[in-house]
Amino acid sequence: MASAILSEELLCSICLTLYTDPVTLRCGHNFCRECIDRVLDTQDGSGVYSCPECREEFQERPTLKRNITLHNVAERFRSTHPHQEEITGIRCTYCIHSPVPAVRSCLECEASLCDNHLRVHSKGPEHVLTDPSTSLENRKCSVHKKILEYYCTEDAACICVSCSLAGEHRGHRVEMLDEASEKRKKKLRNILQKLITKRKKTEERVQSLEENRRKAQEKASREAERVTALFMGIRRQVDELEKKVLSEISRAKNQVSLSLSDVIQKLEIKKDELSRKMRHIEELCNMTDPLTVLQEPDTGDLFEEDRGDEDTGGHDGGDEDTGGHNKHDIDVDVITGMLDAGFRDIMTFHGEDPADILMDVNTAANNLLISDDLKTATWTGIRQNRPETAERFQSYPQVMSRRGFTSRRHYWDVEIRRSRWWKVGMCYPSIDRRGGQSHIGNNNKSWCLQKGQGYNNQCSVTHNSKVILLAHQISSDGVRICLDYEAGQLSFYELCDPIRHLHTFTAAFTDPLHAALCVWNGSIKIGEAVRNLHHGKKSTQ
Repeated sequence: MASAILSEELLCSICLTLYTDPVTLRCGHNFCRECIDRVLDTQDGSGVYSCPECREEFQERPTLKRNITLHNVAERFRSTHPHQEEITGIRCTYCIHSPVPAVRSCLECEASLCDNHLRVHSKGPEHVLTDPSTSLENRKCSVHKKILEYYCTEDAACICVSCSLAGEHRGHRVEMLDEASEKRKKKLRNILQKLITKRKKTEERVQSLEENRRKAQEKASREAERVTALFMGIRRQVDELEKKVLSEISRAKNQVSLSLSDVIQKLEIKKDELSRKMRHIEELCNMTDPLTVLQEPDTGDLFEEDRGDEDTGGHDGGDEDTGGHNKHDIDVDVITGMLDAGFRDIMTFHGEDPADILMDVNTAANNLLISDDLKTATWTGIRQNRPETAERFQSYPQVMSRRGFTSRRHYWDVEIRRSRWWKVGMCYPSIDRRGGQSHIGNNNKSWCLQKGQGYNNQCSVTHNSKVILLAHQISSDGVRICLDYEAGQLSFYELCDPIRHLHTFTAAFTDPLHAALCVWNGSIKIGEAVRNLHHGKKSTQ
């Protein structure tokens, strides 16, 4: 019995187990440090702290003092009664000899009951039974010590019948606890539903952001791979250009060396001949016999003979070839030109990968055949049976690409096959589809390079019906079109060796740009021009 009483005194009223690191409040009540810290944390921010046992209030968070004596007693009891803490939860108040779990608590008696004591407990209406609880005093009015049965809606407080009839809540609107509880639960359920909806939206937002992050990471990886490949290609072309220029320097050096060696050899022979003549004249000058001196050829004749050999005198590096360049020196202008052209070609076509261009059959005129791979347009005299829609070109054998460009840099190649009259370029999708204004280049919505039909078959570029004749004729079958949308530049190149710039349009682009082409008596194929570089003549820029 003494052991049971001692065990009751060694239980923390919060966790109902033996004290662990017990501390004491200013009111004298003891609790486990962790338990009272947790209770005080829930009170933090209210401005008032209170003891869970006696409800004494503290204006500031109370200082916790360790109860060493109680700690030592609890530890000794724990070591001598190892099974004392096997029963957890609420214990029967009347089972004082051994701890027995309680099944109900009586609010009137402020006691917890096991099954045996519950059977003999009073069945009176004032004895209200609830689930087992250690804070039974909280279920009674602190003023009238009666059971809390009502809820004051004006003061938002649980009250007893005396509070409602004669206390400070007299005349206030009150509800039964169950009714008020159900209203509160309904309100809480609405809040819960809103929170669930909000949490779902938050989860969806998180998933969306995670998906965006994943896509951004994938895009960054692709861009890193693209840039790595880009610089690998640039480095490869720079290495090739370096080898080509160094090879040209070596060739020029060897050519100059051989030329100068030949001139030096001739001059050495001439020097020896001059030395021989000088010795002969010196010998004549040193003779005392006048007859011998006079019988030798005239020295003036010797000098005239020597002047006749001065054709080699220019081989000391002063002669220039027909181009005005010293033929016995390295032509730095040629090397500089090779470097300029090489670097220009490298930088021009490394802003983007080649654009994948497919023709849009819905825009193709009915006198054009479009290949199955949508890469080749061929003029035909046999009219195709395509429907005449608002998209289709009606007046000229023209077609547009499916894809439009609104940013960055792109280029695409074309191969012209057996056509005496053709146009290649780009246009806005709002270009007219019938009448003279629908012809590529004959409006302010398209830009093109063309060959044939007038101008003595000379190549030209056209925008808004303004024709500019080109100084160079296109001798190869390949043309490259380069677009830098942000810079507002559309450039045309002939795919010869080396590649040759033909013309650049400058404009402030406002709409998507589509590839556009027009062809008579032949065909135009997209993406094959690079293979035909060998068809063209070499040219220089």
